[in-house]
Amino acid sequence: MKIKIYNIGSIVTWSSNKNKVETLTGVEIMIEGDKISDVSSNIKNVDREINAEGALIIPGFIDSHTHPIFIGNRSDEFALRVKGESYEQIANSGGGILSSITNVRNASEEQLFDESYEKVKSFLSYGTTTIEAKSGYGLTLDDEIKSLRVIKKLNEYAKLEIVPTFLGAHDFPQEFKNNHEKYIDLICNEMIPMISEENLAEYCDVFCENNYFSVKDSEKILQVALEYGMKIRLHADEFEDSGAAELAAKLNAVSADHLMAVSDAGISAMSNKGVIATLLPGTTLFLGKNKYANGRKMIDHGCEVALATDFNPGSCTIQSMPFIISLACLYCGLNIEEAFIGATWNGARSIHRNDRIGKIKPGYQADLLFLNMKSINEIPYWMGSDRLLNVMKNGELLDF
Repeated sequence: MKIKIYNIGSIVTWSSNKNKVETLTGVEIMIEGDKISDVSSNIKNVDREINAEGALIIPGFIDSHTHPIFIGNRSDEFALRVKGESYEQIANSGGGILSSITNVRNASEEQLFDESYEKVKSFLSYGTTTIEAKSGYGLTLDDEIKSLRVIKKLNEYAKLEIVPTFLGAHDFPQEFKNNHEKYIDLICNEMIPMISEENLAEYCDVFCENNYFSVKDSEKILQVALEYGMKIRLHADEFEDSGAAELAAKLNAVSADHLMAVSDAGISAMSNKGVIATLLPGTTLFLGKNKYANGRKMIDHGCEVALATDFNPGSCTIQSMPFIISLACLYCGLNIEEAFIGATWNGARSIHRNDRIGKIKPGYQADLLFLNMKSINEIPYWMGSDRLLNVMKNGELLDF
């Protein structure tokens, strides 16, 4: 079936040919199957027409860092932080990641799927059409496999696309708190081989941070992941400069994420090796902290910057990429076009999908947002407001 979208106010997208954000007016979009086949004026001979009613059309948002596979919530911890306790203090007293681990371990695969499905489905209501989703709240062989199987099943049932990432190295579980080497061996010798055998994860991620997985630990895990055919990414330099960004560059990771405490050396290393710097300003806001990642410095030093929500139960429950764009413009030093690129094109690059999503061009998936706006300047301006008229994923207009 050939579908034409007409009466478009304007289209804004990244243009690889021009190496800039491009605004198109006076054009229509033709879709055949799940892909864009033409962007031009006066398209004819179609089977169906969609009146955009003057909407601004942009690519679907790409959220390249999320943790949606969890049970329940941690609102009690939020209350404790409001009273003055830090995230680290709560974690040290048995909360934090460890509380989510208990819930996931106690849940059946069916329960975990049902709760995660509702969370994943919600991304669409904010215009996100592709997410990367991590395991990491099981931290046993069986529970990490369970979490990744849930992600695989979600990909079959949910309308948005989900890129699976194994994050067994999210924290050290209580049973290994006094024997970190044994848990690292479990990840390397049992988890990664079985996950690879079942083809459950495209990426392997590690929380490379002081008091979590050291640079040495992280390199060991990631080298094994590479040997088993996984691509790699890192949680890097969130709380302190641990040298994680340099490790990401050394191993040619596709992305290093967080980076609030990254050093100048780390920025230079990422720039030199083409590691995408993924900023997660929602986490800084949600935790009540004031040190945002310096995206301006990263871009000025040649880094490509992506934006993501870090949606998770403990340190950021934000699912809205427009809100993340607002935060990146206000606190990370990005201008609006840079933030727009970070939420679309560079997001696609950070999950190796830039050959088919992240821009509006013939041959790309018809992942489109219809916005009640005149320009992308309004995306960060209408902070928290719902200006989304319609979402199209793979050529299908969705109910959400």
